Amino acid sequence: MKPPSDDRSLPAADIGAGGTRASIRSELDQRRYTVVDEDWAGGIPAQYGVSPRVRIGQTKWFNLLWLIPIGLLLLLVSVAVARGIRGLPAVQGFIHAYPGLSELPDNAPVGFPAWLGWQHFLNLFFMIFIIRSGITVLADHPRLYWTRHSTPGKDWFRVQKPVPTNPLYTAKDDSITLPNGVGLPGRRHSIGLARWWHLGIDTLWLANGLVFFILLFTTGQWMRLVPLHWDVIPNALSVAIQYLSLDWPTESGWTNYNSLQLIAYFVTVFLAAPLALLSGLGMSPALSTRFRRISSVFSIQVARSLHFLVLCWFVFFIVIHISLVIATGALRNLNHMYAAQNTESWTGFWIFSASMVVVIVGWVAATPFTYRHPRIVQKVGFALIGPAQRLFEHIDSKPGEYTEKDISPYFWHNGKYPDTDEYKQLQAGAFADYRLVVNGLVENPAELSIEQLRAMAYHEQITQHFCIQGWSGVAKWGGVSMQKIIDTVKPAPEAKWVIFYSLALGPEGGLYYDAQPIEQMHHHLTMLAYDMNDAPLSFGHGAPLRLRNEIELGFKMVKWIKAIEFVTDFAEVGGGLGGYNNDHEFFGYRQSI
Repeated sequence: MKPPSDDRSLPAADIGAGGTRASIRSELDQRRYTVVDEDWAGGIPAQYGVSPRVRIGQTKWFNLLWLIPIGLLLLLVSVAVARGIRGLPAVQGFIHAYPGLSELPDNAPVGFPAWLGWQHFLNLFFMIFIIRSGITVLADHPRLYWTRHSTPGKDWFRVQKPVPTNPLYTAKDDSITLPNGVGLPGRRHSIGLARWWHLGIDTLWLANGLVFFILLFTTGQWMRLVPLHWDVIPNALSVAIQYLSLDWPTESGWTNYNSLQLIAYFVTVFLAAPLALLSGLGMSPALSTRFRRISSVFSIQVARSLHFLVLCWFVFFIVIHISLVIATGALRNLNHMYAAQNTESWTGFWIFSASMVVVIVGWVAATPFTYRHPRIVQKVGFALIGPAQRLFEHIDSKPGEYTEKDISPYFWHNGKYPDTDEYKQLQAGAFADYRLVVNGLVENPAELSIEQLRAMAYHEQITQHFCIQGWSGVAKWGGVSMQKIIDTVKPAPEAKWVIFYSLALGPEGGLYYDAQPIEQMHHHLTMLAYDMNDAPLSFGHGAPLRLRNEIELGFKMVKWIKAIEFVTDFAEVGGGLGGYNNDHEFFGYRQSI
């Protein structure tokens, strides 16, 4: 839940060290966006990518659209070969020996219970929103890697042009637009809303899946989905030959799936679905720092690539599954799943039709509803994923997971660069006149120069960065532990949140800022960095000072820090929702998953 709105730090917020006026809050944009319109996200223009491409070798890229004609050609050739060999005595004998069905135990259930029909519909309904929002998440960083590092040219899959040579090209510049009927939503860089859809519906999908697994094993239905004999392999090959020869096997799904169906269902239910969960969790910064041994091998980029491949499997399965349901006796198949009866009546068809109306209405309405009521999407999404997020957010972080050999050769720039006169003057003077203002509910307000910060105990760590857009990178950071800052200024007991203000403006104007819970400031891996990879921070990476809080996503690690304020809550800061991206682009103030 959002902290209480009684902000007792407000009178002290405008007072800097020595009583000087530091009107930082007056420089914030206090708007709280409630719709997605043409001015949203700074009016970021649409930008469309390219057709999906897979890297072949070091420099060659294969356009996956060629798989459509190639696939059709291979299908025609396969049909011709299957029909040609179907009449051979050896093949006929093989099909006779392995007609396609694997034997079930005597106590295996027959037919489809009504609960399975409801599970089937809910699974389909949830998957539509999961897939569409997942595509929008991918579109925010439209590249996939097998390496831990998101280095341009090392991606194995992309739906965007090659990264240009412009050194100030950002990850946000790389994002692309999707058609509104495909993405959820389709607007460019709408990942904040896409994540609420994706993670929120994921929660419902997992709950539905848990019920499914419980009922599956308590009713014995699992026996119809798990291969119990090795003869499932030759039987599946036999079924494939029968399908391709267009002399299809007799459908007997009411009592026993054929072996090809059995393998497909087993892979989907017992392999793809759990892998979707595990690979999704593998992209979480909080879980990565908690389960270090796993994340040192199973990196975010490997998890992201596997998550995408699972998506491809689900899409492939859905297309083939629906095609065969229609082609192998639509009425009987629909009765099996929607009416729990083994007849050819129209009952199942009409129930299916009604369910499709619900699906289509949901599909069509989702994106426009999101644009008109984004705060509802955010609130519902947080209500669904919030408990899990708090459950997995760890309370201890330890250094030492990475070494210098793990440092990324490329670390993406991101965010809107500072272009104010104040920053330009500080930059021109090599930040000699820079002062970090630390105030609010503290005993010892301070204004610290870079020299004073460098004089404090040096803190160094090599950690992995997780961007909400999906890219990652490992870097060595040097600077001051936030615990040292806390020891210096001595926050009051009522200080519960720490506000970091940037010298940079957000896309819609007003200083960029973010709120962090004070308990995270005590973590070993929370620091103010002024060095990166043994050199002073560059302009693009946040010079002269940036935050590192390794259990949060990258947008919360404020760059070009201007001031730090300790407060009771953040209700009176900016738009009052805990950060610039939350006020404007519907991100959350805690995003550890």
